Amino acid sequence: MRVVLFLLDTVFFILVGAALLRGWLNTRRMRMSQQPGPFVIAITDWLVQPLRRLLPRPWAQANADWASWLAALLLSLAYSGLVHLVWGGALPGVQALDFWATVPMLALQWLLRTALQGLMVLLLVYAVLSWVQPYAPLLGTLGRLLDPLLAPVRRVVPTVGGVDLSVLVLLIGLQVVLMLLT
Repeated sequence: MRVVLFLLDTVFFILVGAALLRGWLNTRRMRMSQQPGPFVIAITDWLVQPLRRLLPRPWAQANADWASWLAALLLSLAYSGLVHLVWGGALPGVQALDFWATVPMLALQWLLRTALQGLMVLLLVYAVLSWVQPYAPLLGTLGRLLDPLLAPVRRVVPTVGGVDLSVLVLLIGLQVVLMLLT
């Protein structure tokens, strides 16, 4: 049972994380020709493209990539439904609620958890690349993605000895939020 749950967690973390990242990349108006764009498109196109055709015209042409966000939500619902079925309708630590109350609650928690953990992964890659290979093309992409989150922290946290601690502070903050969520 634990192996099945681990595999479900891994597969759906990648799928939901890719859909969230695709939505974020498109919302920031970033080119999808550089990594991680091609990877994200390859993983999510099977769901995002049909959703784009289904969405009403104003939603499909908005500044935000609603099809990607909706794909992440639908994948989260699928994940929570599968987890509910694997547990035989009795999730550990949850009272005996019916399927329609448990699954959406678990899906929202999973979506938020995936977003926070994905941000942490992006921040770690950004921090390591900034030290090891500061001229990597991926660093520029990550910088454009993470700047809206790091800029407010940088205004509050000064650099110490030439080291930008904003990534560390944001990582700690995300970890605290993740601990409160679970």
